[in-house]
Amino acid sequence: MSEHPRQPSVDVHVVVVTVSDRCARGEAEDRSGPLLVGLLADAGYRRVGTDLVPDGAASVRDAVARAVASGARVVLTTGGTGVGPRDLTPEGTRLVVDQEVPGIAEELRRRGAAHVAAAVLSRGIAGTSPGPDGRVLVVNLPGSTGGVRDGWAVLEPLVPHVLSQLGGGDH
Repeated sequence: MSEHPRQPSVDVHVVVVTVSDRCARGEAEDRSGPLLVGLLADAGYRRVGTDLVPDGAASVRDAVARAVASGARVVLTTGGTGVGPRDLTPEGTRLVVDQEVPGIAEELRRRGAAHVAAAVLSRGIAGTSPGPDGRVLVVNLPGSTGGVRDGWAVLEPLVPHVLSQLGGGDH
């Protein structure tokens, strides 16, 4: 968590989905999901839900769809974005989003690569999906704590503007 004082409460429902076979089996501790929840809390987001699912396109699709159906306006995944055989978070996410926003994913990779060269291997995507309370922003973040910190640094100033745009706000 950051050392900054907490911001005023932001009334937006956010869901953080951790994607990890090892964490889902209880063989490893999820560190990226709780870190992201803390960063969201520090930014004033109070309505934050979590989910933990194994790697795979179907499990990611189902988790993102559940989050969207629950009324989330922002769904952030962490993990499963690499080039390993079970890293299928982007494939599962593409089954739910109907409009990709490639600039967000590109900036996440660019910002990450400034710290870790392997960040360019992340295949994460960003996009939007229709939801019961309006369009939803869905973004795949890497599963590392550094990737989550770098990713949130990119997303934090963008999320309010994106949500305004999704609600029909002016450019």
